[in-house]
Amino acid sequence: MTLLIVQLLNGVQLGLLLFLIAAGLTLVFGVMDFINLAHGVQYMLGAYLGVAFFGMTGSFWLALVLAAGAAGAAGLVLEWLVFRHLYGRDHLDQVLATFGVIMALNEGVRVIWGAAPLEMPMPEVLSGSFQLMPGLRYPFYRVALIVAGLGVAGGLAWAVNRTRVGMLVRAGTSNAVMVSALGVDIERLFRGVFGVGAVLAGFAGVLAAPLVAVEPAMGDNLLILAFVVIVIGGVGAIRGAFVAAVLVGLVDTVGRTLVTDAVRVALGASGAARVGPAVASMLIYLVMAAVLAVRPAGLFPAARGA
Repeated sequence: MTLLIVQLLNGVQLGLLLFLIAAGLTLVFGVMDFINLAHGVQYMLGAYLGVAFFGMTGSFWLALVLAAGAAGAAGLVLEWLVFRHLYGRDHLDQVLATFGVIMALNEGVRVIWGAAPLEMPMPEVLSGSFQLMPGLRYPFYRVALIVAGLGVAGGLAWAVNRTRVGMLVRAGTSNAVMVSALGVDIERLFRGVFGVGAVLAGFAGVLAAPLVAVEPAMGDNLLILAFVVIVIGGVGAIRGAFVAAVLVGLVDTVGRTLVTDAVRVALGASGAARVGPAVASMLIYLVMAAVLAVRPAGLFPAARGA
């Protein structure tokens, strides 16, 4: 039971981290119909910038703000240099071009910071743990990450549903041509959405840096999970991204433990070590297939115009 509770909390934490990445990605895809495979490297860039700014300032919180802002600025530069030339192009062109950006930025961080993994210390005030229940202690930092993810999710939901800019984003998701015809600078709106997505990805990278090794290509696996989140939740839907991210986080984290234990009962410890991780890694894709079989557009698809 103790292990299950820990895994549930870790699954929620992973899910909220995925939401920070998938939220911007689903808005970019929904509003701009643009497939950005390079979104994962913006997460990686946020982590590296967090390490760099922490080394300059000695403050985790200042590094968090500066790195998220710098990641957003870098995303806007990429949008101006590369991505804006791909709007309206075939999705295959977008995939190939953004894959090239992935390779370029991965090699770029190797040149600047080296190939060896880097570490970023967590803030001292959150470095301890607390007793969640008898015999179970849980790190303060992971709880803070959950709270931060919930706070961003709430703020983003409010901005999308209760503000004029959010109304334009939702309208752009439904029918970008009509929004442009009504006099809205759709390109400026696109740049704003892209910038917000880059900031969220960079923010997620800094938050994850104290928990994982900061290394080249660290965002590739999370990018795949983020696309799974978008498919399950529905393209362009913030609520769908949130629900699907938490679902994927729980399935990925708790499922690995439960599947490995189930395989151990049938095949023993050695068989569980070989088969368990392989079967567990399939769970989120089985969930995705099940959702698509029932709701092909995802759980909460955004309304699309004609």
